[in-house]
Amino acid sequence: MMLEVKINKAFGNFNLNVDFRVDKGIIGILGPSGCGKSLTLQAIAGLLKPDKGKISIGGRALFDTENNINVPTRKRKVGYVFQNYALFPHLTVLENVNFGLEHLSKQEKKEKVAAIINTVQLQGLENRFPIQLSGGQQQRVALARTLVTEPEILLLDEPFSALDQHVKKRLELELLEIIKQNFTGVVLFVTHNIEEAYRLCDYICLYDKGTNIQFGEKSEVLQRPISKAGAQIVGCENIFEIDQVGKSSIAVNGLNLQVNSVIQTKKNYVGIHSHDAIFTSNKYEDNTYQYKLNSIVKSIDRSIVSVSINELDFKVNVPKSQVNKVLNENSYLYLPPDKLFLMN
Repeated sequence: MMLEVKINKAFGNFNLNVDFRVDKGIIGILGPSGCGKSLTLQAIAGLLKPDKGKISIGGRALFDTENNINVPTRKRKVGYVFQNYALFPHLTVLENVNFGLEHLSKQEKKEKVAAIINTVQLQGLENRFPIQLSGGQQQRVALARTLVTEPEILLLDEPFSALDQHVKKRLELELLEIIKQNFTGVVLFVTHNIEEAYRLCDYICLYDKGTNIQFGEKSEVLQRPISKAGAQIVGCENIFEIDQVGKSSIAVNGLNLQVNSVIQTKKNYVGIHSHDAIFTSNKYEDNTYQYKLNSIVKSIDRSIVSVSINELDFKVNVPKSQVNKVLNENSYLYLPPDKLFLMN
């Protein structure tokens, strides 16, 4: 079912201006804090009224300034799991899940709630209050309360931010399994964690300063961002300004770098991810340079090596077992042409 969002909302000096269409999968909305990710979800759910624009699901308008449409939140068929879960503290698990089903008969409520509680594995906890639950259990109550209403779109606003690191990955898998087995519509998943987005999402939508700047399959967006801002968001540490562009090569501070495609339009920046640069003892013909070692920062199983070439500083992420290569006098840094990406 197609979700279409094209809205504008001004908040003083900040302007939310987003335009996207999605019809399947789990879409990760990825960007820094304060870039408009959660505001977008609030607008879709009807909790925030845009200044102008249109929001529709499957051709059904939820908001449309031209036609004076603003469907109330309760009638939008949009499920929203808040960052802090927003459970009612004075209601039990059963009562929280029941909350959005006032339009059903007593028997229908009983059957639907029993089914969803079984699905999210909360059996035996029905009479507990939120304060008596773990973070993961609270998350499942919030998800059950949302799914039981049979929404057409599911909105997840950083659902793992309140959880301890050691339980996050297990709960991520549980949440993903529940959603894939019980929901077939579009899921918008807000996060600022790149690894979380990659693990859970099918597609990535990058946000910067109130605007969506790139959308696509997760591997393409994360590996080959199309803008400097996008590269910074996905964690690229090697971004350099281009001095000159050739047909299939670029000049950067005296380095002539071969790229893996014909350059058809002007580009301003080149990037390479720290895990894609390679230390080697082989002197390849193209894109292979001697370097000056600046520093090595070790972690548990990998190291970040900082080197300089022509006064350009590169960060290289290498397995701990390969750090000795870096210290070899005959070692070079190889920048594979197919791993270089050009940006504006």
